[in-house]
Amino acid sequence: MSAAIVCENLTKTYPGRPPVEAVRGINLRIETGECFGLLGPNGAGKTTTVEILEGIMPQTSGNVEILGMNWHDHSMQIRESIGISLQETKFAEKLSVGEILTLFGSFYEAGITTDEAIARVGLQEKKKAWMKTLSGGQKQRLAVASAIIGNPELLFLDEPTTGLDPSSRRQLWDIISSFKKENRTVLLTTHYMEEAEQLCDRVAIIDRGKVIEQGTPRELILRLGGDTMIEFSIAENQNSALVESLSQMDVVSQITFEKEHYLLCGNDADTLLPALTSALQTFNCRLTNLSTRNLGLEDVFVSLTGRSIEDDVEQPEPDDKSSLISD
Repeated sequence: MSAAIVCENLTKTYPGRPPVEAVRGINLRIETGECFGLLGPNGAGKTTTVEILEGIMPQTSGNVEILGMNWHDHSMQIRESIGISLQETKFAEKLSVGEILTLFGSFYEAGITTDEAIARVGLQEKKKAWMKTLSGGQKQRLAVASAIIGNPELLFLDEPTTGLDPSSRRQLWDIISSFKKENRTVLLTTHYMEEAEQLCDRVAIIDRGKVIEQGTPRELILRLGGDTMIEFSIAENQNSALVESLSQMDVVSQITFEKEHYLLCGNDADTLLPALTSALQTFNCRLTNLSTRNLGLEDVFVSLTGRSIEDDVEQPEPDDKSSLISD
C-alpha cells in the first residue's frame, strides 16, 4: 500500500510564558484506503495535529507528506485532493442546502455534482431548505457533504459526531464507511471509543501531545490480556486459594483484586464463566455479585494513562493562532 499521510517528528509549540507544547514529536504513517483514528481526550493535541496535516497551520518542526506531496511545493494539488470537515462548521443561515453545496463545488476544478453530494449524505428532502432550519445531525451531514463534493482522495473528519444523538451518529458512520469502501482514505479524530472501534482499521492514542500507542483496535484491546472482563465478589471478600487456582487456568489471562471485588480477564466469556463457577464450587466460595462486559479502547486508554478519556481534560490550546499558513 502507498501512504496517504506521513508525518515524522511533528511538533507544534505556541509562544507563551511558559510556551505550550501542543504536539510533541508525533510520527504517523496512514496507508491509502485506511480509516485511521486519532483518539484522545480534549486538549490532547488531536486537532492541532490534524490542522497541520490539513495545511491550516504550519508545524514548528518535523516533516509532513500528504498523498506523496508537501504543502510548501504542492499546496493547490493537495487542496484539490482532500476534503475537510472541521470540528465546527459555520454556514450562511439563509442559504439552502443546494446553494451551499453548489458554492463549495465551485471551489474545485473537478468533483461530484451537488445532487450526488446531497444523495450521499441523505439530504435529498432538504435540498431547498435553509441551513438554519436543519437539525444538528443534518448540519453535520451537510458539513460532510461539503467535504466530499470535490471527490477527494483523502477525507479529514475532526470530531464529526460530537453532540449528536445515537441515530444521527450512526447515519454519519454509514457515510464514512461508504466513502472508505471506494478505497479512499479517512483520518478521523474522536474521543468516542465505540466510534473508533466501529470505523477504524487502525488507531493512534494521543495523550499530552504524544502518540502513546497505536495499532488495530483488536490488537490494542488484546494487549490488556483479553477482550472479556468478569467482575465478581464473594462473601469472604478474599480467598488466596481461589485466586491461585484461577490464575493457573489457561482461559484466564489476568486476575486482580480491587476495592472488594475481583477482576477476571480472558478472551471468551463462554469459557471464563464455567471456569469461575467450577473454582467457586471447589473452594466453597459464595458468590455475592457478578457482572461481565467486553473490553474496549476506553479500557486501553485507562490502562495506559490511569485516567478516563471522558474525564481527563488537558490544558486548552491557545486562542492565538495567528501564524496560519498563507499561500
